[in-house]
Amino acid sequence: MAAEHPCLCRSTVPKSKSISINRAPVLTLWAVVVARRLGFRKAEALTLGKAVAGLNAQSEGRRLGIYHPTEEKPKEARAERKKGEGFLVEVCGRTVPAFKTDEGIRATSKDEPIDPKGVERYLGTKFGDQLERVEEAMQLLAKAYTPKKLAEEAYPLYERFRPEIPSGKKGWGAQGKLDLGLIERLATRKD
Repeated sequence: MAAEHPCLCRSTVPKSKSISINRAPVLTLWAVVVARRLGFRKAEALTLGKAVAGLNAQSEGRRLGIYHPTEEKPKEARAERKKGEGFLVEVCGRTVPAFKTDEGIRATSKDEPIDPKGVERYLGTKFGDQLERVEEAMQLLAKAYTPKKLAEEAYPLYERFRPEIPSGKKGWGAQGKLDLGLIERLATRKD
């Protein structure tokens, strides 16, 4: 993950540059940037971002009929979870299960903590040499809002800049164009 930069002037990629990418890593990175703006540490934000994207994919997959909800009986669900374990964190309009570890807050997936280093590798693989540039653009957008307003607007903002893909099952896993110039323009207006 790139360090936070005060401006984009050091970037060598033109502002109008678009990249072809799937929506999942875009939402993951955006949720990481939002979580950082809301005050979470880097490793905490990485796990929260991955969880947000996973929850989003799960609900979209169910909507499209790709995933089917599991049926868990209430008695068994209560027996498996001890009272007071974990808590919920809201990021980008998603309620993320998390718990505190010795290293800080970690979002969970299937009741296991998400590894922040794994999320870093995932983002590095998906964005390649464009990661720093995309992260800088997203940071600029996040900083254009107070943390409170960003908490309210994070997902609607994502919906405005996310890559366009075909609707329905045809779009599942498809790549679209992420317009970095659009993200930067969104940072200059708050409509």
